[in-house]
Parts: sequence; structure tokens; C-alpha cells
Amino acid sequence: MMSDPRDLLGRHDLRPRRSLGQNFLIDPSAPDRIADCAGLSAEDTVLEVGAGVGTLTTALAVRAGCVVAVETDPALAEVLSAEMAPWQHVRVVRGDILTLDPALLLSVPEGSLGPPLWGRRLLHYHVVANLPYYVTNAVVRHLLEARVRPLQLVLTVQREVAERMVALPGDMSLLAVSVQFYGRPELCLRLRRGAFYPPPKVESAVVRIRTYEEPPFAVADVQRFFRVARAGFSQRRKQLRNSLSADLALDPEAVAKVLRGQDIDPTRRAETLSIAEWGQVNAGLSPLLVGADM
Repeated sequence: MMSDPRDLLGRHDLRPRRSLGQNFLIDPSAPDRIADCAGLSAEDTVLEVGAGVGTLTTALAVRAGCVVAVETDPALAEVLSAEMAPWQHVRVVRGDILTLDPALLLSVPEGSLGPPLWGRRLLHYHVVANLPYYVTNAVVRHLLEARVRPLQLVLTVQREVAERMVALPGDMSLLAVSVQFYGRPELCLRLRRGAFYPPPKVESAVVRIRTYEEPPFAVADVQRFFRVARAGFSQRRKQLRNSLSADLALDPEAVAKVLRGQDIDPTRRAETLSIAEWGQVNAGLSPLLVGADM
């Protein structure tokens, strides 16, 4: 059983750092519930982001064959290393995940660290993370766009952000498009404010994103696809025709013609389009954008 984070912090004369968005899980049932969302087995490799003092790390170590726990706070990483010392299949990495390549983190040569599982199953790893709210979008994008993407991400985030990730047409956002392009998100559970120390001002939720082996539709240029999507959401109160033409510097009538050719009403707004329809918009506009500065 993992020690209470408050006791651990007290023994090491540490306090939660607001500047790093640190909120530690103290609900004794939460780590197991979060780990269960990932459905792990002894054959699995897990990359944990924001491991803190190891409250969730222990629950992952019980289930998975190998865990790489990343923590950016040097003081917490030191405590985490000491707490995880008995677990030979857990490796602690001090660093900022936004500057780290998951493929390199997990591609340790066999025999150099830990049990023989190290360096194997590189293409089949899972991410579990309790993310500080202020870096959620950046971390999610970094992991989903990694050259070797995880099979799934199980993320504890602000509840409003989780709900935006799983949104349906009518409530779509650029975040929803960004996530649903790479995988299928679903809400797993909600966590009350009192499940954390210190308690955040908002409620949290755990979202699971099961990534696709291939995008849901053919995209010749992923960067251009997201440039088009950003343009669509750049002026949310405007009709799609107007927001796209203004942000992409295209003729409004040419944009409207492309949209009608894709059976999409030019007067619709960005939040009403499905991920598949964004694929159609991108396909239709791409010939107009070839050679443009994206």
C-alpha cells in the first residue's frame, strides 16, 4: 500500500507547488480505479506522466510488466525513486515530458536496466497520466503526435476538458478534432475535488483515448489538415465559409463552392462538423492550399 502523499511530503519537508499545478491523489480508491481504466496486464509497458510521489505508480506497477514514471519536479523525483526502489520493473525519469521522445524513453536496450522486458514491446505501450491542468493540451498533443504513439492514453484532467475531448457534432472544438483524429475518446470516471491534495477548484475526470493504427480518413498532409481545422474554429461565431476564407486568405465564394461540393452547407459553424466532415473539408480545400505557406 502506497503511503499517503501528505505524509510523504511532510517527511521530506515538501509542499505542493502551485506553479507546477501539483494536486496529489489522496482518495485511497482512486489509483486502482484509474489503473483499472487502462485494463493492463503483465505483458504491458506503461509510460506514466506526472508521477508525483508514486500514488498511482504503485497501482500501475502491480498490474503492468514495466513502468516508466516521468516526473519533472526534481524533489519529487528523488522521493519517487526512493519509494519505487523495491519495484525492479519501475524506472523513474526526471524530466519534462514535453521535451522527451516516448520512443527513446521506452527503448532501453535489453539487459541495461531492469528485467528483460525493457526494450521490447516498444510499439505497444500505454500512457497513464495525472496531468496538471495548465499543460493538458500541450501534453496530449505531444503524445498523440509522437513518432511512436501509444495504444491508449488514460488521462486525469479537468472534467470540462474531458467533456470537450469526447464532444459530438454540435459541441465540437479544436481539441475534440485534434483528439478524435488520432483516437476514440471516452469518459471513464469522475473524481471529486476532495480526491486530491490540495483540492483543485474544479472537478476532474478520467478519459481514455484508444488510438487508431491509421487516421479515420486519408490525409496527405496532417499539418495542412490541422491548419484547416484551426481556421474553421478561428472565429466560432462566424459561418464556416467566412471563418475559413478569412483565416486561409481564400475567396469566400471559392470556399463556399468547395463546401457545397462536399455536401456541407457553407453557413454551418465549425462546432457542428463531425471529424469525418473535417476530413471532407480538408480534402476539398487542399488543392487551393497547395504551395501556400501553412
